[in-house]
Amino acid sequence: MKKFTPFLYLTLAAFAAVAPFYAAPPQAFAQQQETLYHRLGGYDAIAAVTDDFIGRLATDSQLKRFFAGLSVDSQKRLRQHVVDFLCSATGGPCVYTGRDMKTAHTGLGITEEDWNATVNDLVATLDKFKVPQREKNDVLGAISGLKGDIVGR
Repeated sequence: MKKFTPFLYLTLAAFAAVAPFYAAPPQAFAQQQETLYHRLGGYDAIAAVTDDFIGRLATDSQLKRFFAGLSVDSQKRLRQHVVDFLCSATGGPCVYTGRDMKTAHTGLGITEEDWNATVNDLVATLDKFKVPQREKNDVLGAISGLKGDIVGR
């Protein structure tokens, strides 16, 4: 569990900055209603993406060490944390109460290779679910800003 919890935050960090925290001008009211959460398909779609993404991470030869020894309960808890985080970070109604990314990843020694493997797994998941290019770009653009809080901590 000790290695698992920080990796949860690596996974969650992949989506941390995708939340629309800016105030849109009045003429963009209609666009405000269409959050990334809704554009991605809502809760059920985020849950399905999470299941696939975690499965990829847990079997990736570069990353599976972070999942070694997890109990069934810990696996379920990880899944729910990721779903809640993604839901919240994309403008949905969920609440994520986890630690910040710097704190969560300090001491793990996550490498550039780990980061790249995680991004590759995320892209593969988004491609599997045929996420449109605009939404994929929004997700990938957002996670790039979190790299400094995760890699080398």
